[in-house]
Amino acid sequence: MQISAAPFIYLLIFAAVVFLVEGLYLTVFGKSISLNSRLSRRLALLEKTHDREKVLEQLRKEMSQHVNARGIPLYSILATKAQKANIAFSPKQLMGIMAGLAVFAYIGLTIGTEAGMAVRLIVAVAMGIGGVYIWVNNKAKKRMALLEEQLPDAVELMVRSLRVGHPFSSAIGNVAKEIADPLGTEFGIIADEASYGRDVAETLKAFAERLDSQDLRFLAVAVTIQQQSGGNLAEILEGLAKVIRARFKLFRRVKAITAEAKWSGMFLSAFPIGALVMINVIQPHYYDGVKDSPAFIPACLVVGAFLVMNVIFMKIMVNIKV
Repeated sequence: MQISAAPFIYLLIFAAVVFLVEGLYLTVFGKSISLNSRLSRRLALLEKTHDREKVLEQLRKEMSQHVNARGIPLYSILATKAQKANIAFSPKQLMGIMAGLAVFAYIGLTIGTEAGMAVRLIVAVAMGIGGVYIWVNNKAKKRMALLEEQLPDAVELMVRSLRVGHPFSSAIGNVAKEIADPLGTEFGIIADEASYGRDVAETLKAFAERLDSQDLRFLAVAVTIQQQSGGNLAEILEGLAKVIRARFKLFRRVKAITAEAKWSGMFLSAFPIGALVMINVIQPHYYDGVKDSPAFIPACLVVGAFLVMNVIFMKIMVNIKV
C-alpha cells in the first residue's frame, strides 16, 4: 500500500503560517499586547515612554486604523475583526505579512510537494490570506469574550468609586488602573480623553460602536441619560452591572445547551473533508480511473457546494439569538 504524505505537508505548512504570524506579533510588540495582562498595554507604554500624550496618540491610532482602512479592496473582510481584536499591526503591515507568508508557503510547497506551479501559487496565496484571517478571527473572539467577562467587574468598581465620593472621570481612571487588559487599556484611553476635554458619554458611545457591543451601549446610554436628566449614577450603574452579569450567565447557559449541536455540526462538516484527506493519504491513486472523466470536475464542484451549504445551515441552526 502506497501512502502519500502530501496532505500532511499541506497541513504542516498552514500551521507554520499561523504560528509565524503569532511569533512575529509577539516579537514586534512583546508582552504588552497580551490579553488579560495585569499591567495593561497603556500602563506598559507609559512606563516605557513617560509621555502621556504620545501614548494616547499611539493607542488611538491603533484603535481606528483598521476601521479607516475598510475602503481598501478585499481588506474590508478583515477590517472589522482586526478592529475588535485591536491588532497593533497597521493594515499595510498586515497585507505585507500576508504576502510574505504566501511566499513562505510557496517555498514550502515547492520543497515538500510535487504539485504544479499553478496549484502551488493558488494554495500559497490561500494559505497567506487564510492564515492571517484565522489568526485575527481567533484574536477577536478571545478579546471580545474576555472584555465582556470583565465589564461587570469594571462597572461594579465604578459604583464603589462613586459611592466613596469620586467623580465619574476618577472612577473610570480607577478601572484603568485596576482592571487587566483588554478593558484596562480601553478605559485608560477614555480617562485620558476625558482629561483633555472630550465628553465621557460620547467616548463610551464611540467605544461601544467600534466593538459592536450591546453591553457597552447600555453603559453609554446610562451615562448619557444621567448627564441629561440627573439621578444617582451609582444606583444606575449598579443595576446595569446586574443586568450585564445576568446576560453573561444567560449567554453561557445557551452556549452550554447548544454545545452538543455545534460539535455535531462541526463533525458532520469536517468528516467529508477528513475522509477525502485520508483517502489521498492511504490511496493516492484512488481517483485516477475517473479524474479524466468530463463529469469529474462538475461533480467535485457540486460536492463542494453541498459542503458549503451544510456548513452555512449548521451554523444557522445553532446560532441562537438572545
